[in-house]
Amino acid sequence: MVKRRLILFVMALIVWCLLNWVPDWQHVIVGVFSAALVSWLTGDLFIQRAYVLKHHRRYFYFVFHYVPMFIIEVIKANIDVAYRVLHPNLPINPGIVKVKTTLKSDTALTFLANSITLTPGTMTVDIDEEEGVLYVHSINVKGKDVESATREIVQRFENILKEVFE
Repeated sequence: MVKRRLILFVMALIVWCLLNWVPDWQHVIVGVFSAALVSWLTGDLFIQRAYVLKHHRRYFYFVFHYVPMFIIEVIKANIDVAYRVLHPNLPINPGIVKVKTTLKSDTALTFLANSITLTPGTMTVDIDEEEGVLYVHSINVKGKDVESATREIVQRFENILKEVFE
């Protein structure tokens, strides 16, 4: 319990220092108090498996595989949504599709849901952890079956997130 809060404190302090890069002691003191408050209030919610953070290969997959792939997917989705908005006939087919995932950890599911939601044109509506199912609203539903929707929406993120978080 103490170890989780300590890890969260260090991570919150690093983020604080990066966002408030003013190298004076007042900002550092406020950052220490803010990080301590965050770790005290939410320390039991944040990191469930602290030992996962010790594997450096996970950081490599996250930084060099997930982040570039996510940026490319966001750019592609932005272009697609811009095309649909600017097209005179507005070619959209909105709907909610059910997609399956093999991810089990809460952190991996959260990253997957947020990756889908942050990609323009899609939004995660609900997660059913017991069945391993996400419900995703899409601006252009191509197929109603679970397998094709899973291949189109989830699979590109899922393989990398499995390497990072499980």
